[in-house]
Amino acid sequence: MINVMAIILLFLALSLLFYVLFGGADFGAGILELRLGKTLRDEQQELMAHAVAPVWEANHMWLILVVVILFMGFPRVYTELSTYLFLPIMAILLGIVVRGCAFTFRHYDTLTPRPQGLYRWAYRLSSLWTAFFLGVIAGAPFLGRISPQGSSFYEVYVASWLNPFCLVLGCFTVAIFALLAAVYLVGEASDGALAALFRRRAVFLAVTVVVLGAVLFAAAEAADVAMTRLFFGNPVCCGVFALATLLLVPFWWCLRSKQGTVAVRALGAGIIACVLLGWFVLQYPVALRYAGGLPPLTFAEAAAPDATQRSLLGALVVGSCLIFPSLIYLLKIFKGETFRRTS
Repeated sequence: MINVMAIILLFLALSLLFYVLFGGADFGAGILELRLGKTLRDEQQELMAHAVAPVWEANHMWLILVVVILFMGFPRVYTELSTYLFLPIMAILLGIVVRGCAFTFRHYDTLTPRPQGLYRWAYRLSSLWTAFFLGVIAGAPFLGRISPQGSSFYEVYVASWLNPFCLVLGCFTVAIFALLAAVYLVGEASDGALAALFRRRAVFLAVTVVVLGAVLFAAAEAADVAMTRLFFGNPVCCGVFALATLLLVPFWWCLRSKQGTVAVRALGAGIIACVLLGWFVLQYPVALRYAGGLPPLTFAEAAAPDATQRSLLGALVVGSCLIFPSLIYLLKIFKGETFRRTS
């Protein structure tokens, strides 16, 4: 018998993974623009704009898919998240809107310096802002401070996400997005000096991700969440951690030796995929953890009726048959030359 809910959860996990690998890299490009350095400033901006422009709108499709799956397949999870995490969700929506407007206006509006400077900084800061709050929201369901029975506005709507653990996870997400962007831009750059610059940034950001990962575990322990015991007590998490560690060796070698452009991008994406897989496994089967001694909400408890889930699964299968060929065609049109050059 087919486990419909398990397949829907697989679609949910893959949608989140694709949003991080593709949409996250788009945010990372804006984050990288915050510090262009003293050399090749114009060339960096031009390269990042050229890399992001064809696909940045399409990449939000994965986030929309996540929302639809939660809304139809797990309505209670959708309701709880949209209620108790309303403020950071609105922060994300604001960031996405500002970022999209700024990215468009700086290419098609007047080229006089003053508005161009405004658009550039709006694009950069909204990229950082949105990436940060995406990480903050990811931490709240795991930490267990969502408080439906809270007695104040702060307890109900703020305490679940405004805490050291979620803030560190927000910084960790920013670092991951910037790392993905730097790694992908190594392949986008046809100029050797530009490629070397992004390789150096990727090295620095890889170290930053590892350090922030350690800080994240420490923040969890400080919040009385036994994340270390839960993670290393799970054989799948241990396996994923070992795989990510092993992938770091060739990834680091490719970056330092200035070889293997395609391998650098594949290894970088693979390491981040391992991080996300470990997080999914650590969270499952719990969807939300509550404060005040309330029992956690599992995906099985929050699942929609069987008829709704079967309809959702059918829509996801049909949609995938339309989405993936279209996405491949889009990449072939706008990224084909990059792939041919780096293969």
